[in-house]
Amino acid sequence: MAQKTKRASRQARHRRVRKKISGTPERPRLSVFRSAKHIYVQVIDDVHAVTLASVSTLSKDFRERAGDDKGRLAASQWAGQEIAKKSKDKGIGRAIFDRGGYKYHGRVKAVADAAREAGLKL
Repeated sequence: MAQKTKRASRQARHRRVRKKISGTPERPRLSVFRSAKHIYVQVIDDVHAVTLASVSTLSKDFRERAGDDKGRLAASQWAGQEIAKKSKDKGIGRAIFDRGGYKYHGRVKAVADAAREAGLKL
């Protein structure tokens, strides 16, 4: 039997978690995707299948702010703060955290902690 790749294992974990959690208009899902260089965070209403807010380290806002500070952990903290700000602006105060099959550690944890510090209840 062939071994699963890291990516396939993560996707299987993500599918398993997604069976149990779903975003609603009152409490949308805060989804995190992590690549080697970047981090992408979205607030999703699964009932209406719509993204309410999104942030990524590829955005123009991040490139302008980054300057010398281009560390991946700092970028993740920035993404958490920004997604919390955007969510608050749209009247979203609570969300369900979806770690996307990743360990709750490092950059994924940094996003969640920064979002909580900025006032989003996860």
